[in-house]
Amino acid sequence: MGARKVQQMIVWVSSFPRSGNTFLRIVLHRLYGIRASVVYDVDGVAERLGGELIGFEERAAGYAELRASQEVHFIKTHRRRDDLVDEQDPAICLVRDGRDALVSWARMTSEPDPSRFETELRTMIGRPSDEPGTGSWGHNVLSWLQPAAPHRVLLRYDDLARDPHASVDHVLTALLPGLRPLPGATIPTFDQLHEVDPAFFRRGRTGTHRDELTPDLHDHFWSKPDNRQAMELLGYNRGVPSS
Repeated sequence: MGARKVQQMIVWVSSFPRSGNTFLRIVLHRLYGIRASVVYDVDGVAERLGGELIGFEERAAGYAELRASQEVHFIKTHRRRDDLVDEQDPAICLVRDGRDALVSWARMTSEPDPSRFETELRTMIGRPSDEPGTGSWGHNVLSWLQPAAPHRVLLRYDDLARDPHASVDHVLTALLPGLRPLPGATIPTFDQLHEVDPAFFRRGRTGTHRDELTPDLHDHFWSKPDNRQAMELLGYNRGVPSS
């Protein structure tokens, strides 16, 4: 995989759900031949879309063994940064406007019954900040970005969607200097991915909350201190959603 400049051999591919993690894994696989396992017992995305499309691989060993190996192991997680993560573990911290991520996640979980969308969304926004696992959007993002560390590199969904090649290359240059894209590598377009699974690859753009998030739920989102802190850290303005 080219020259390595990291001491630890796990690279976390972290994000809150529906922040572009699957597309990032596709880009890593297509451009660099990188396959990723997951922190969970089952990779539901690989089961849904196919492991080859997203570059899935089984986690080969426990975390201590992976850190001690001679290979770099990429592991996808939607969990908050917790005791599974060593303080020195490198990470790609993929972040998306919390309003877009929550709307998209609620759409997915309400697929069997779209009438439950607003109920699902309200529940997700109201999750306790310190809930184990994923936690709330704001607390999840802050756990990965604070305190700031050069080996935990921020990648914005906006940049990933606009220019996946350049944005991912920038991140990997910071984490794994010397790694180069595969010759002739290409990335599937959003339209191509939409054809694979229209419900999963739903809209593929930023600002989707503007016509899907009601004013009262928008206020609910901003009422949570951790959401406000994370949005301010990332430079997202409150704005006014469409009603």
